[in-house]
Amino acid sequence: MERQRSAGLQLVPWSEGDFALLEANNSPEMTAHLGGPETQEQLVSRHRRYLALEERGRMFRIALDGEAVGSIGYWETTWQGAPAWETGWGVLPEFQGRGIAAAAARLVIAEARAAGRHRYLHAFPSREHPASNGVCRKAGFTLRGESDFEYPKGHWMRCNDWRVDLGEG
Repeated sequence: MERQRSAGLQLVPWSEGDFALLEANNSPEMTAHLGGPETQEQLVSRHRRYLALEERGRMFRIALDGEAVGSIGYWETTWQGAPAWETGWGVLPEFQGRGIAAAAARLVIAEARAAGRHRYLHAFPSREHPASNGVCRKAGFTLRGESDFEYPKGHWMRCNDWRVDLGEG
């Protein structure tokens, strides 16, 4: 079922058939700022987690005019001792540079706001990833500063802490 739409861009709830998109997003180019590609076993585990999020968040396939172009979602986390939503995304290389990620991020902000439960939605892109930091800026997040962030488990990186106050707007 389609959830949010903006000028040909849709967030479609993650489904069993979206595993191929997860594999496409697992290239060295797409994971350079995330500790590198995952193994097939890790991808299967991630896919199962995405399917099972339910009230703890939601994952989506980003579709542009019906074509899968990336993924985005939000999920529960604890940040600095408080519960919050976290978001992350990936747009396939051939669709990057068109504003798709920022538009999808604005749609996922609306989804997280509608879900309730948490006041804030955070994004934690690497300091060294100008495109993802630009997405945060364009989507309306506020930069709160730098932090050390573990992602994936065992891989620490210096990231920017971007936040949207879901109680506003």
